[in-house]
Formats: sequence, C-alpha cells, structure tokens
Amino acid sequence: MTDTQTMPTSGFEPTEEDLASVQAWFERYDALAAAHDYEAMADQAVFPLNEVSDDGNGNGKAESISREAFIAQMEQVIGGGPADVEMESTRTPHFLSESLVFVVTEGTMSFGGQTMPMRYGDLLLKVNGQWKFQTMAQGGWG
Repeated sequence: MTDTQTMPTSGFEPTEEDLASVQAWFERYDALAAAHDYEAMADQAVFPLNEVSDDGNGNGKAESISREAFIAQMEQVIGGGPADVEMESTRTPHFLSESLVFVVTEGTMSFGGQTMPMRYGDLLLKVNGQWKFQTMAQGGWG
C-alpha cells in the first residue's frame, strides 16, 4: 500500500465568513438570473456542469452539459417565464470541506396566483478563492 498525503476534511466547521461567502454567492447568482444575464450566470459555474434530475418515469438521471447548452437552457427556462415571479428560499449549506459545500434550498415560487414548493441542491467548489457551482440536483427536470 502506498502512503498518500490527504487533507483532513471530516469535521470541518465553517466560520461565519465561510457561511457568508456562500450566501453572497447565491445573492449574486439570483441577481444575475433576475437580470437575465445568462453569460454572467455561466461565469459562476465549472463546466462541464452536472445536472441531476429524474425522468418522469421514476428513474434518476445525470448528464454533463456544456457552457453553451447551459446558456440555451437558461434562456428557455428563465427568458420564457412569467414576469411576476416571486421566490422565497431558505438555503442550508453542508460543508464537506473548506472548498466543497452542498447547499440544499427549500422554498416557494409564486406566479399567476399560484405557489409551488421547491427543493433542490447545488454543489459548489471553491476555485482560486471563488465559489463556482458544478452540480445542480432537482427533481422534475427530466
């Protein structure tokens, strides 16, 4: 067996600064989405980006998409959405290490007099001191 040197990751406890940096990332991303700035949204990711969902038949699926495919997808989903959308969310970060955090978002999306619950997760990586998302997981996108 070869001896390898690893960084200890179990038991990592985020500081208030760590937590604030994740919240700031989401605030920036949400503002870019509201502004329909798809290029800048893509700048917040590491590509290929992993998308995990289900296919409507009860089967989970995962695929990697390119920057171009992500931008086209956001143009279709956000660009075609109603103008009166209101979102409320609570985000709970689960730090796996200093540079990996899985964030579970629970909330609601309201438009046209209807309110729908949401739950999804994002894996963020710290790259050169900046958070970037790499995996999005949400049911119902298949």
